[in-house]
Amino acid sequence: MSYHLAQVNLAYAREPIDAPLMADFVARIAEINALAEASPGFVWRYQTDAGYPQEFGDQLVLFNMSVWDSVEALHAYTYRSAHAEVFAARKRWFEDIKAKLGLPHMALWWVKAGELPTVAEAKARLEYLGEHGPSPHAFSFKQRYSPTGLALAYPKPALATA
Repeated sequence: MSYHLAQVNLAYAREPIDAPLMADFVARIAEINALAEASPGFVWRYQTDAGYPQEFGDQLVLFNMSVWDSVEALHAYTYRSAHAEVFAARKRWFEDIKAKLGLPHMALWWVKAGELPTVAEAKARLEYLGEHGPSPHAFSFKQRYSPTGLALAYPKPALATA
């Protein structure tokens, strides 16, 4: 059986999405979404007609959910593409989600290839990770699990040799 990696991440905006403070972030949303969709390993992205999914009933909570063919593909997009620039600047636009909602900012889990996660499932995975810590049910980049539930070591970057 083949599996894909589902991910959900939340961001708690410092101000409403249409506020001047958020303008630089908003200006890059289409670019970053297009980059994700063109990235190796991308499978699917949750979208709504509103353009900025707000699934927590709070206009300041931005919701993002996608599916990738592997942890490595998602990790490469997140940290080794232009997305990394936006991620590095996140404190300009967003507050600590854990402090605001008591939830981790992201959760990862495996789904059968061809199946798509739901908003309810994503919320439940975030809550589970926040309450119980990483497990095969919901995990993070730092503590990964295989689709069969095997704990995987976090890959350390290679050190330069002198």
